[in-house]
Amino acid sequence: MLFDLTLVAKKLTVDILRIKPGEEVVITYDTESHEEVALAVAGSVHLIGGKPMLIKISAPSGVGKAADPELPLRSLSAALKECDVWIEFNEKWLLYSTAYEEAVKNESLRYICLVGMDPDMMKRTLNIDIKRLQMFMEEFTRRIKKSKNVRIRSKAGTDICFENSPVRPVICDSGKADKPGIYMLPGQISWTPIIESINGTIVFDGSVVPPLGLLRSPIVLKVENGMIKDISGGNQADVFRAWLESFNHPAMFRLAHISPGFNPGAKLTGNVLEDERIWGCTEWGIGYIGEDMIPDLMDIDQAPSHCDGVCLNSSIVVDGVELTHEGKIVDEELIKLSPVD
Repeated sequence: MLFDLTLVAKKLTVDILRIKPGEEVVITYDTESHEEVALAVAGSVHLIGGKPMLIKISAPSGVGKAADPELPLRSLSAALKECDVWIEFNEKWLLYSTAYEEAVKNESLRYICLVGMDPDMMKRTLNIDIKRLQMFMEEFTRRIKKSKNVRIRSKAGTDICFENSPVRPVICDSGKADKPGIYMLPGQISWTPIIESINGTIVFDGSVVPPLGLLRSPIVLKVENGMIKDISGGNQADVFRAWLESFNHPAMFRLAHISPGFNPGAKLTGNVLEDERIWGCTEWGIGYIGEDMIPDLMDIDQAPSHCDGVCLNSSIVVDGVELTHEGKIVDEELIKLSPVD
């Protein structure tokens, strides 16, 4: 398997992260991660002259700040905030944990979130035409940045509207991660709208992670002014509601970001890292909001954890112009740039 991953690991380290000789690269994973992925990437870092460090921890029971009590926070934070590049493969992600918050204080750090990556997913989602994907996603991002009003619908019943903030960034993870910053698996655009402007219905019909994974039936969220007011659908909806309530924190019911997915190789697996990049889906983050997404709200009351839910085959309308229809690109200029025929 390591042999099979060699070329894909090189695409990550050379084409995406563009690691340079002498750079110190920390690769984190846990006891539920796929170790062969971490080893393949460490080998690639070594071959190009970088200095890899592998940090394996016991998988905590929660993610984000909910994992803090079970993490070796002092030692982990010390290593992460001193490296040049941090690649995260943890199954129970460190993203949004205290260790993460300490690490990103290092303004020269390049961090990429590849949580839960397994060998097959690595080959599917990274062995793609990165350059063409970048051109497409940069144009899509430009459309989002200049738009004010957005409406998202789906056959499953999603119908949600919101307004964009002119001062908040639109993050384009297109596979270009050579400068300091926070990056994700290629194939997703993310931003936080004006939270109180988000109103309507969201129907998750792909996956919700945590606490569920793949969905057996849709989960329906009624949203008012950016807050989830009702959750319905079945047994999994009940589990989801109970999980949010278990934190006893109102911000766990707050929408955090919206993220259309555009990775040509992604498929529905139950791993949210891949699910939220399925071509033509939209994904909603709930709970904790990354500070890089809300520079105007640095004093916001943060939630203790975060989850993501996927709406498949979405139609996205910006300022009255439909860019995607049921998961397919319909805007003429975007069709020309699309890496998917």
